[in-house]
Amino acid sequence: MSPAHDREAAAGVDLALFTDLYELTMLQSYQEHGLRAPATFELFARTLPEGRNYLLACGLDSALAYLETLEFGAESLAALERVGFPASFLDWLGELRFTGDVWAMPEGTPAFGDEPLLTVEAPLPEAQVVETYLINQVHFQTLVASKGARVVTAAAGRPVADFGGRRAHGTDAGLTAARALYLAGMASTSNVAAGARYGIPVTGTMAHSYVQAHGDDHAAFRDFVATHPETTLLVDTFDTLEGVRTVVALARELGDAFRVRNIRLDSEPLGELAVEARRILDAAGLALVRIIASGGLDEHSVADLVASGAPIDAFGVGTRAVTSSDAPTFDAVYKLVAYDGEGRIKHSTGKATLPGRKQVFRQRDASGLALRDVLARADERHDGEPLLVQVMRGGERLPAGEESLEHARERAASGVERLPERLRALQDASPPYEVVVSDALQEDAARLGRA
Repeated sequence: MSPAHDREAAAGVDLALFTDLYELTMLQSYQEHGLRAPATFELFARTLPEGRNYLLACGLDSALAYLETLEFGAESLAALERVGFPASFLDWLGELRFTGDVWAMPEGTPAFGDEPLLTVEAPLPEAQVVETYLINQVHFQTLVASKGARVVTAAAGRPVADFGGRRAHGTDAGLTAARALYLAGMASTSNVAAGARYGIPVTGTMAHSYVQAHGDDHAAFRDFVATHPETTLLVDTFDTLEGVRTVVALARELGDAFRVRNIRLDSEPLGELAVEARRILDAAGLALVRIIASGGLDEHSVADLVASGAPIDAFGVGTRAVTSSDAPTFDAVYKLVAYDGEGRIKHSTGKATLPGRKQVFRQRDASGLALRDVLARADERHDGEPLLVQVMRGGERLPAGEESLEHARERAASGVERLPERLRALQDASPPYEVVVSDALQEDAARLGRA
């Protein structure tokens, strides 16, 4: 095929085709053999990723947007015809829409291993074919939100900006990562498209190339301030402390017209340079000029800078957040737990599942901190807050599935704050958070296991 044909074909392919081939081969067999009864699938993490004490649920909005618009269009059906699927199956597939129900942990809810992040109940073919996309979105966004929450915790109240779009693994990842990091508590993003799409505050400074193009700090700073008076100046292109002194000189030149708000340090040793930069600025009467630090930061380096007392007012964090570089994946799975009114389980060693649709009840101590979770059957009642709420019925969003990003961001802040201190720490929690399986759920699993 020619590159032009490839581009035209890609333009007509919809998200329904973002699925693994085996989903469609199963659908073809389901259709031929009449397996269309209601099925329940759950999306969950088998275990927490290494170095994480909790997950922060994210990606639900993307999942619901996909489900409510699921359709195999003409170009997608043509692509499947080329794969070799018969016309009778493609005609049936062209009529397929998602008509099911969805329960989920609202975005921003702290979650733990084996707890459903998302539950789908729909006719088997509908519930099956959406597996790939749902895992893709919920896994990635939850992963990045969980990383972002750790960075925000480490910053101890100092604003953190997302600088990671350019190092994200693709444009979709850059956009959804910016949303996930904002939900997790970051204050802004450098990505203009993410700001426009999600209503996230956008922030930015200047690049070293701008200073290099001018040839020296003074000329670059003078011109940039003339265009953007209340700006941030990047001071480490040539010599960091000389760059700070140039800011001081510019302030003297401009007098009352000087309105620069920040300088940015992007080179090591950040802590030492921040101390000396603060001394220079304060001595010149520029105590209101803040210091922003960036450059290869993650939660551990941010925590170290905060603990050292470095006079840093805000942080820019990019690559290591948008890629969750220390834990770039977790074992996210989407498993059948009931079909045609009967529980279903998987027996595989290390991959066994529990049957039926479930609910998670979060129990708290007298101070309001999370104490333990009870993983139970959906029809059980236990002490504590039920975490899974219905967000879609009959393929249409319910009000609980329409909440704003700001609401989810508030939930995340509150949810993390109400975790025990050992879970909010950057080190592995000891003991880990307790998730108890209810007696009734254990009995259902034992019964099916014996069968």
